[in-house]
Amino acid sequence: MSKDGKWPWVFVLPTFLGVLVFYLWPLVKTLYDSFTETGPFGGATWVGIANYSQLVGDSQVYRAVVNTVVYTAIVLLGIPIAVLFASLLNRPGLKGAMVYRTLFFLPYVAMPTAISLVWRIIYNGEYGVLNQALGVFGIDGPSWITEPWFALIAVALLGLWMSIGFNLIVLSAGLKGIPGELYEAASLDGAGRSQQFRSITVPLLTPSIFFLSVITTIAGFQLFDQLFALLGPTNPVMPKTQSLVFLFYDAAFVGNERGYAAAVAVLILAVVGLLTLFQFRLQRRWVSYD
Repeated sequence: MSKDGKWPWVFVLPTFLGVLVFYLWPLVKTLYDSFTETGPFGGATWVGIANYSQLVGDSQVYRAVVNTVVYTAIVLLGIPIAVLFASLLNRPGLKGAMVYRTLFFLPYVAMPTAISLVWRIIYNGEYGVLNQALGVFGIDGPSWITEPWFALIAVALLGLWMSIGFNLIVLSAGLKGIPGELYEAASLDGAGRSQQFRSITVPLLTPSIFFLSVITTIAGFQLFDQLFALLGPTNPVMPKTQSLVFLFYDAAFVGNERGYAAAVAVLILAVVGLLTLFQFRLQRRWVSYD
């Protein structure tokens, strides 16, 4: 034992217990449950890999994976958009920059369910503001939340809009760390603003962009609340628009198939883990920490 005795363990113990109870135990319990079947009156029976066999043969799983990947890909588009806005908002001498940042950040701090209900009205096919605006240009807007692919795109656009505020804060912090001398030297060498943006801003922001891409991908695979609130669980379009987490919810709390739901949760954990590992391996090729 070190010369400090037991005191370091006393301070570490609460955090260790929190991780053990709220993270490691649920992980182990979910993994165990994925090999069991829950009876109608409770209790669990060991069924081996039956839940995973059902998972492989369930066409809803493949549709949910595609929907989740499409949603995540669209929300990831918010990162380059945020890079552009962050660069514009951090220009020296810009008046009202704090007001613009606050307006962009508001959707991130608001409750996702409340925002989704507002957007549900905006997306309404008959009297929604969006279709009314499209009608001004002679465009007959679709029924956004009752047609499968339009519903998925509507949910993804909402997720993209909500993510921009957080992305802006992270990227603005990254921009503060870029030395102003680099822009002065580039300006003396004749580089224009667009060339400075491509050669200085974007390369030096790659650590922030990488962080956002990891966070956004993980959040994308946790899609549930916007989908649930915007479309509604009884929407006929839901079976073709559901995400992996909604599939988990439906199996666990509607169908009372907790073993199968645990298998879905393990699948989500495995996919997110592999994607995160892939992102960390790929970052060596494009992220600059110099």
